[in-house]
Amino acid sequence: MNPDLRKEREAASFNPELLTNVLDGGVEQTRRRKEIEALVLNDPDFKHEDVNFLSRSQRYELAIKKSSLMVMKLRDYGIADPEEIYWFKRMCMGKTVSPLDLHFSMFTNTLQNQCTVTQQEKWLPLASRFQIIGTYAQTEMGHGTHLRGLETTATYDPATQEFILNSPTVSSIKWWPGGLGKTSNHAIVLAQLYTQGQGHGLHAFIVPIRQLGTHEPLPGISVGDIGPKFGYDEMDNGYLKMDNFRIPRENMLMKYAQVEPDGTYVKPLSDKLTYGTMVFIRSLIVGDSARSLARACTIAIRYSAVRHQSELKPGEPEPQILDYQTQQYKLFPLLATAYAFHFVGAYMKDTYHRITGDIHQGDLSQLPELHALSAGLKAFSSWVTNAGIEECRMACGGHGYSRCSGLTDIYVNFTPSCTYEGENTVMMLQTARFLVKSYSQVSSGQLLSGMMSYLNDLPRQRIQPQQVAGRTTIVHINNPSSLVEAYKLRASRLVEFAAKNLQTELNHRKSKEEAWNRTSVDLVRASEAHCHYVVVKLFTAKLPEIGDPAVRAVMNNLCLLYALHGISKNAGDFLQGGILTDAQITQATQRVKELLALIRPNAVALVDSFDFHDSFLGSVLGRYDGNVYENMFEWAKKSPLNKTQVIYKATFIPLPSVTTHGMPWTVFLLISEGSAPTDTLAAQPQLWSCGEAQVPAARGSSSSRMTMQLRGNIGCGVQ
Repeated sequence: MNPDLRKEREAASFNPELLTNVLDGGVEQTRRRKEIEALVLNDPDFKHEDVNFLSRSQRYELAIKKSSLMVMKLRDYGIADPEEIYWFKRMCMGKTVSPLDLHFSMFTNTLQNQCTVTQQEKWLPLASRFQIIGTYAQTEMGHGTHLRGLETTATYDPATQEFILNSPTVSSIKWWPGGLGKTSNHAIVLAQLYTQGQGHGLHAFIVPIRQLGTHEPLPGISVGDIGPKFGYDEMDNGYLKMDNFRIPRENMLMKYAQVEPDGTYVKPLSDKLTYGTMVFIRSLIVGDSARSLARACTIAIRYSAVRHQSELKPGEPEPQILDYQTQQYKLFPLLATAYAFHFVGAYMKDTYHRITGDIHQGDLSQLPELHALSAGLKAFSSWVTNAGIEECRMACGGHGYSRCSGLTDIYVNFTPSCTYEGENTVMMLQTARFLVKSYSQVSSGQLLSGMMSYLNDLPRQRIQPQQVAGRTTIVHINNPSSLVEAYKLRASRLVEFAAKNLQTELNHRKSKEEAWNRTSVDLVRASEAHCHYVVVKLFTAKLPEIGDPAVRAVMNNLCLLYALHGISKNAGDFLQGGILTDAQITQATQRVKELLALIRPNAVALVDSFDFHDSFLGSVLGRYDGNVYENMFEWAKKSPLNKTQVIYKATFIPLPSVTTHGMPWTVFLLISEGSAPTDTLAAQPQLWSCGEAQVPAARGSSSSRMTMQLRGNIGCGVQ
C-alpha cells in the first residue's frame, strides 16, 4: 500500500463502508453485491486482458467471448434479478462494453413493456435463454432524435396478414444500433405504420434479421457494422436496410396499439406509450452518469493523493497535489456532483417503475412529467459528466492522457450518452415544452403537483426581471434546505422569463415554430435551471435518511458544496432574480473554499466509498493500493512496439545499371530480414515511380534520393 493513501485512509472522519451501504440502499444490498462480484473475481475464466494493446477486431472478439461466458455463468449461478444481472455483468466486462448491452436493456425491456401477454409468452423465454439475441433499431442515417422524421415503413398486407418493411431511401437505413453489426439475429424496429391507406406514425415490430443456425442475413435484409468510432471499440454498432421484408402481423408489438387481421387500426391510449423504452433508458443514463463521474473522480483523487509536485514552501518536501486548493476546486465539486447524481439516478429508477405500474393500471396522468423529467435529467447529467470526466483527466496532468489512466476509456465510452437516446439540446427543449405548459396551467389558476409544484407560488410572487430587485429573499448559506428554496426561485424565474419571451414572439409572428426557435436559448436555460433545482432538492432530501452522524456530516458538506458551487457558477441568475444579494454571492464563493478544506481529509475515503474494484476501474493511476509508478512502467513494457528493439532491418544489394528515357539508373534490391530474393523487379521500370521513400543514396551517386517499390519483404529501388 502506498504510504500516502494509507495515511489518507487513516485520517478519515467516517467509516467508508457505512457510506457504501447508503449508496447501495442498505447493508444487505452491499453484502449481496459483493457476493456476486466475488463470483467473477474468483473465477479464472474472467481474468481481464489489457485491451489497450488489441485491435478493434480483437477487442470485439474478446467481448463476444466474455459476453458468451457471462451468459452461461448467469445460468449456472441462477442470477435473474435485473439489479444482480447488472452487478455481475459489470464485473465480467470490466471497463469494456458488451455487444449484448442492448439485448439486456432495450430489447428485453421493450418486450416486457410493449408486448401483449401472448407475445410475451412467445418472445421473452427465447430472449432470456438467448435463443434469440436482439437489439433496438430506431435511429436512421438521416434522422435520430426527430422521431416523426423516421422514414422506415411497415405497410400492412391484409391478404397475407403480414407487414412489409422497407427502407425506401439511403437516409432511411437504420444506423448506430449497438449489437446490430455482427451479434444480433433479431431487432425491434421502429417504423412508420401504414394500413388501409392511412399512416399512423411510429410503431415497434419484432424483425428477424439473421438465419438461426447459420447467422447469415435473411433475404431482403442488408446488415453490417458501421465501422470504427470515437470509442466503443467492442460494440458492433450496425446498419440495417430492408427491401420488401415481410413479417407476420403478430410481430407488431400490440400491447397499446393494434392492427386487426382486416387492417383496422386500434389507437393506443397515448402516443407516448410507444416511447416507453426511451424513457427507461434515459432514466438509466442518470445513474450511469453518476457511476462514470464517480470512476473518474476516484482515479483523479487517488492519483492526486499519490502524486507529489512543486513546492508550497521553499525547501520543504514536494506536497501531494491534492493539497493545492486549485486541484481541490477542480475535483471536489465533481465528487459532490457524482454523489448528487447517484441519488437522483436512484430516484429516477424508482419513479420510472412506480409510474410504469400506474400506466399498467390505466393511469397515464404522470406520464408527461416522467417523460419531461427523464429527458431533462438525461441531458443535464450527461452534459455535466462528460465535461467532468475530461476535467478529471486534465487534473491528472500528462499521465491522464495515457490510456493506462483509464480516463480515456471512461470518456470515449460515456460521451455518446450526450447524443444517443435523444440529443441533449433537443431533450432540454422537450422538457421546456412541459415547463411552458405547466406555466400556462398555473397562470390559468390550476394547481400543480409533483416536481412542478414550485410554480404554484408564481401568481403570488409574480417573478419578473424588472421588478424582483425590490423583493427580499432570506437565504441561509449554510442550510441546504434554504439553498433549495434559492434554486426553486431561480427555476421559477427562468421558466416564467422563457414563457413570457415565447408569448412576446408569438404576438409578433404567426408561426409557433418560428417563435419557439427564437426563444430556444431561453427555453434551454429554463430547463437547465429546473433540472439543477431537482438535483439540489433530491440531494438535500437524502441527508435526513442517513443514520450515522459522521457520514451525515460529510455528506452535508458535499451537498453544501454542490449547491454553493452551482450558485457561484450561475451568480448572474441569482443576482438578476433578486434571489441573492451581491454580499451573499461573495459569501457563497468564500464558503466554497472553506468547504474544500473541510472535505480534503475525507477525499480518499469518499471515493473509496464508491467501492469500485480495480478490475472495474481499469486504471493504473487509480489503483486502490496507490502503487502507480511501478505499475505504469510494467504496463508500458507490454506495448507490442517493445517486443523488438529494431523494428526493421534491411540489406541493399546493387544490381546492374539500366538506362531509361536516355538516363542511366543504378538499381538496388532491398531485402528485409528473413526474406529471399524472388523477383528483382528490374524488368518492371513502370513500377519505379510508386511508393516513394527517402533512403540514403549509394556511395558515388550524384543523386541524393532514391525511389523504392516494396512488394512483400522485397523492394526494388532506382537511383
